[in-house]
Amino acid sequence: MPCTARLDINFILKALQEGADGVLVVGCHPGDCAYKTGNLGAERRVRFARGLVEQMGLNKERVKMVFVSAAEGDKFAAEVNTFAEEIRKIGPNPIRL
Repeated sequence: MPCTARLDINFILKALQEGADGVLVVGCHPGDCAYKTGNLGAERRVRFARGLVEQMGLNKERVKMVFVSAAEGDKFAAEVNTFAEEIRKIGPNPIRL
C-alpha cells in the first residue's frame, strides 16, 4: 500500500493466518508522513496487533514496525535482513490455514 496510514490490523492478522512467518511494516519517519500522522496511527495499530498476536499464542516479535525513508535503501535492506534473522530464530509460523 502506498502509505501505512491505510494499514488495517486485519491485514497483519490475515498474513499470519495465511502462514506468513512474520510481518514487517515499513513507514515514513515520524514528521515526514504525507498524511501528517498516518504513520503514527499505523504504529499504534501495529502495537495493538502485537498484543492480539500474543493473545493468539504466537510470539509478538513476529510483527514489527520500522521507520525508513525512500532515500534510505541501505537502511531498508538492513531492517529487512535483521527482521528475517529474528524470524528465523523464532521459527516457522505454527498457524497454517
